[in-house]
Amino acid sequence: KKIIPMSILEMKVPSPGESITEVEIATWLVKDGDYVEKDQAIAEVDSDKATLELPAEASGIITLKAEEGDTVQVGQVVVLIDTAAAKPEGAAPAKEEVKAEAPKEEPKKEVVAEAPKAAPATYATNTPSPAAKKILDEKGIEPAQVNGTGVGGRITKEDAVQAKGTPALGGSNESGSRAVKITKLSMLRRKIAARLVSVKNETAMLTTFNEVDMSEIFRIRKQYKEEFAAKHGIGLGFMSFFTKAVVRALQMYPDVNASIDGDQKISYDFCDISIAVSGPKGLMVPVLRNAENMSFRNVEAGIKDLAIKVRDGKITVDEMTGGTFTITNGGTFGSMLSTPIINPPQSAILGMHNIIERPVAVNKQVEIRPMMYVAMSYDHRIIDGKESVGFLVAVKEAIDNPVEFLMGGDERRALEL
Repeated sequence: KKIIPMSILEMKVPSPGESITEVEIATWLVKDGDYVEKDQAIAEVDSDKATLELPAEASGIITLKAEEGDTVQVGQVVVLIDTAAAKPEGAAPAKEEVKAEAPKEEPKKEVVAEAPKAAPATYATNTPSPAAKKILDEKGIEPAQVNGTGVGGRITKEDAVQAKGTPALGGSNESGSRAVKITKLSMLRRKIAARLVSVKNETAMLTTFNEVDMSEIFRIRKQYKEEFAAKHGIGLGFMSFFTKAVVRALQMYPDVNASIDGDQKISYDFCDISIAVSGPKGLMVPVLRNAENMSFRNVEAGIKDLAIKVRDGKITVDEMTGGTFTITNGGTFGSMLSTPIINPPQSAILGMHNIIERPVAVNKQVEIRPMMYVAMSYDHRIIDGKESVGFLVAVKEAIDNPVEFLMGGDERRALEL
């Protein structure tokens, strides 16, 4: 049995969450042999649910025991830290000495530059040599596009070989980049891909559409946004209206809030709403727990907190686990209409889109209103057309008339002003 010195700390992969048995080393943030401080982030690791930082458990010289891209088991030793090693000093002065030596090379460059002056220029600038002209003609490049490095600015054969220009009409750009980069998908992205394919293959997914009039929500936000922000310290956005509209519709149509497991239906008496949030590692879906008990302020604060955690890479697996229904907003990227894919094991998802002012008929008059298309994808195995269409109509009526259906007729009280 190998004896580990007392000063060597073995760092093992911690469990990111329940049911996760392995992770992938996405990126080492330090190099082998570096000195690290306690709690310094030394790696980013991917699980099939999230990307998490791995902090150093002690200060010392680090030895890496795994490569980037390696899949390692929870509890496996991936790092050794020599806690007895002193923090190295003197590295900075060595770099300064190198910088100080650099200017000594300058006189040599000047001598080289002066040499051509001894020989008078016998060619016009940008005149190609015969060999260079042949190469430029083959490439379709005019001599005027090339800076010659030969005597008197003459274009040498080497200049012509390295020259890049605009290809002739109908021709191909032989000098253009043809590089191909192959990278391995992260564990998180591979898991997402597998889940999305399984949804398409294993569910009877169907999408129904409708449109909502955002006029009243625009009015409410314009009227109260400053007072709301001053009192609660957060903005009044669209998501709180849609979240509350979804919760109301889920309570009206409980089958949409259920999931299917084999030949069993699982029903929930709570509404845990997954909110799709775009982060540096891709799309994450953190969950607002018991959204049915939340006020407008609670929803806005909860979404802001989760979005910040996703952006900063601080979101935990537990915060993304569960959820009975998902809301995704493609409108933030300019999407007019889409068919969102269900987030398993959920049975339905609501897709929001961009808001466009369009002419609509209101009381037999044409008016310009801010309109949004909404789409609901659902699993037809558990949700019938009546429930899906009824659900989306319930969302529409709540968005079209939020004061009556979401605010109990009292805007200020609902916003806690």
